[in-house]
Amino acid sequence: MSDQAVIRAVDLHRVYGHGEQQVHALRGATLSVSAGEIVAVSGPSGSGKTTLLNCVVGLDSPTDGQLTVLGQDLADLPYEDRVGWRREHIAIVFQATGLLPHLSAAENVDVVLRIRGVGRDERRRRVDEALDQLGIGALHSHRPGELSGGQQQRVSLARALASRPSLLIADEPTGQLDSETSAMVLEQLRHAVSDHELTIVMSTHDRAAEAIADRVLHLVDGAIQETEGSET
Repeated sequence: MSDQAVIRAVDLHRVYGHGEQQVHALRGATLSVSAGEIVAVSGPSGSGKTTLLNCVVGLDSPTDGQLTVLGQDLADLPYEDRVGWRREHIAIVFQATGLLPHLSAAENVDVVLRIRGVGRDERRRRVDEALDQLGIGALHSHRPGELSGGQQQRVSLARALASRPSLLIADEPTGQLDSETSAMVLEQLRHAVSDHELTIVMSTHDRAAEAIADRVLHLVDGAIQETEGSET
């Protein structure tokens, strides 16, 4: 694990609305994530987990505070440049998988690699490897409508891992998986960190996901109240 900060957030606030209608989604959240870490963000619904992740990837902007990701102050980037920067460096896995319904599982993984300009033979190798690692190699030709929710989630994770990002942001990555499949997916995420110099930040309610993390950050009412090491 490197001492280099992949994410550095200081006193982040995110306020929605105005006047009496204001909602404070983040209230002074401060954190630093080093290269090669797996960090789990836990907390009850409405605590600010998704807002924090959205700010980290540049889908939302903090109302106040300082935030750098991979050395980049996202506030300095125009929207179009932010999109290109995110595509180049970050993979995102949301609960809504965002799979293209007319493409097969393999094609859904491949399309991101095409956008990144990866050559055909390397794309094929990465697609097959990612699907096999997540236990869905046999579903290579299936379209999303032919897959269960958990299988779709694994295709989404395969797409993220195949792109070889510097930072993976995952919102409840095991939320639709049974315990056995969840354990397998979490093992593969841990391998990806060591094999590909990946950093992972994931929101989760899953104790098994927290157990493989290097640290667990607890968000309550938009503030990080404590940090603990994993139990592994």
